Amino acid sequence: MLYQLHELQHAALTPARLVAEAGQHVFRNPYNPFSYSTAARAMAAAFDVFEHSTRPYGRPAFGITGTPIAGETAAVEEEVVDRHPFCELRHFKRSAPAPADDPRVLIVAPMSGHFATLLRDTVRALLPDHDVYITDWIDARTVPVGEGRFDLDDYVDLVIRFLQHLGGAHVMAVCQPSVPVLAAVSLMAAAGDPATPRSMTLMGGPIDTRRNPTVPNKLAQSRSLAWFEHSVVQRVPLPHAGFMRSVYPGFLQLTGFMSMNIDKHVAAHLRQFHDLVKGDGDSAAAHRAFYAEYRAVMDLPAEYYLQTVDVAFQRHLLPDGKWISRGRKVEPAAIRRTALMTVEGEHDDISGVGQTQAAHDICTSIPQRRRAHYLQAGVGHYGVFNGSRWRREICPRVAAFIRMNDR
Repeated sequence: MLYQLHELQHAALTPARLVAEAGQHVFRNPYNPFSYSTAARAMAAAFDVFEHSTRPYGRPAFGITGTPIAGETAAVEEEVVDRHPFCELRHFKRSAPAPADDPRVLIVAPMSGHFATLLRDTVRALLPDHDVYITDWIDARTVPVGEGRFDLDDYVDLVIRFLQHLGGAHVMAVCQPSVPVLAAVSLMAAAGDPATPRSMTLMGGPIDTRRNPTVPNKLAQSRSLAWFEHSVVQRVPLPHAGFMRSVYPGFLQLTGFMSMNIDKHVAAHLRQFHDLVKGDGDSAAAHRAFYAEYRAVMDLPAEYYLQTVDVAFQRHLLPDGKWISRGRKVEPAAIRRTALMTVEGEHDDISGVGQTQAAHDICTSIPQRRRAHYLQAGVGHYGVFNGSRWRREICPRVAAFIRMNDR
């Protein structure tokens, strides 16, 4: 019922958004003498903030069309090289002069609310020196019920499938995928799979959430799995293609994200209002771009969400060596030839410091010379894979680690 009310609210706000959009044109029209007054700019700014705060946002585009290589700009073309009902394996194909021997990297994007485009900056920073692929997850509300379920075990199997498709690649997991990626590599190593990745980089992931637990970690521990199923799982309403599919809705996830830092979001919108009144178009455009991405959320399959809460956040089956995936025991100690790097942010309020580093404690067979850990000072969760610190300080270290272990 909650999902239906959310859709009804969006529909009910449509006339108000149209009025707000029209109001912006009226109060910014250069032929309107009143538009040059402070009052008119304030009215236009208020309409602008309201319209952008209430509109629905779909999946953004990556929008990466070129990358600098050897002093030239190489064109970049997106191509889908493998398809699954819940995910596309997307390749950022570079034109000449891209070196043919650049390391092939699979970025496993979070399936945790936002689209894979949230990692646009991650992809852009890696492209000059790497052949980049990414898991582009599909909004569960667009997947018909007839396509079947998708749970955490399916996620692990899909990572294995993509790594086998690429062969001899490196894998990078950003946030939540650290758990299924580590499981997938463990299973591949135990099976002697020749496609087992050459290196594995885990960034801001919840390998062991008992270390420095954050607010989301404590919430997962304080409620039963039945509570999560009853409280947040909804059925997709009409007219969406995934009608009647059980999901954890994106709008609930967005509410949770924003409530963790509500003061910052309110302050950001107030700054947006004042920037518009002052006529600071650049700052206003940057605000719009950020929130267009931030508010673009997707629904998750309920079975995947609930199994993740159970395995990773409540029973801690991976660090305790008790995870059985489709009858296969997940044993990180089986990993011997895959190099391991972990990256954390000093102020991460999603995956606390030490949670990702815990991977080193359970991957006991990897030689010390093929391990690395990096704690980035002064960044939170998103700063681990986005922004200036990622580009200047983290990415060069990750790239060097990948290159060192490419042979």
